[in-house]
Amino acid sequence: MLFMGVPAAVADDAASSSDYIVSTRSFPKVNTAKTDFFAEATSTDVEDDSNWGGLGSMDVPQTKSQAEKDAEKKAQEEEQTRKDAEAAAAAEAAARLEREQAEAASRSQEREPIQQQEAAPAEQQQTAAAPEVPASKNGASIAAYAQKFIGAPYVAGGTTPAGWDCSGFVQYVFAQFGINLPRTSGAQAGVGVAVPSLAQAQPGDILANGMHAAIYIGNGMVINALNPAQGTQITDTSVFYGGYSIRRVL
Repeated sequence: MLFMGVPAAVADDAASSSDYIVSTRSFPKVNTAKTDFFAEATSTDVEDDSNWGGLGSMDVPQTKSQAEKDAEKKAQEEEQTRKDAEAAAAAEAAARLEREQAEAASRSQEREPIQQQEAAPAEQQQTAAAPEVPASKNGASIAAYAQKFIGAPYVAGGTTPAGWDCSGFVQYVFAQFGINLPRTSGAQAGVGVAVPSLAQAQPGDILANGMHAAIYIGNGMVINALNPAQGTQITDTSVFYGGYSIRRVL
């Protein structure tokens, strides 16, 4: 209950200050329900046989993270780079082999021109004077006889002192001793018996490969028909491109 005190109106100056007008008002009692929200939130019960839609058996799609995707992409790029490098290396090796074969064929053509190329006239070949062949038939005699042709001209496809190429020269010299050799240097590299090394070579042995042929005269030197500018000369074995075979036929 609320009590309010209001000062009384002053009727006059004589009125006593202790007189008041009293007013009262009553209010009905209000009953407020008190609820324990925390207890309600934590005391919810779930039945053991409740069906929540089978969440435990759902097939949820698996997705990759951005880091996994980036790693996979990088691995694919590295694999492609490796394959490209291997392909480029194989192509370069094939091109290099082709160049080497072309260069070898070019050198062979320079050394062994085809028979259709112009050779010295037959009359010129017949008039060329040939030195007398030694009576002895051994390697030293062949080497000595071959040296008598120093300065003889080089003619592509030629086979006589009037003009010859490298294998034509070797064929001619041995023919004077009754030994018939093949026409080309490549074939001459397979005649007779193989000599293991230059240290074991003897005068009169043949040095040959697919591009050049010469006659060994000793001390690491050979006599051979070189080219139109130099003709038939004595040189060392550096005139051979790559390796060569040493063959003994006498």
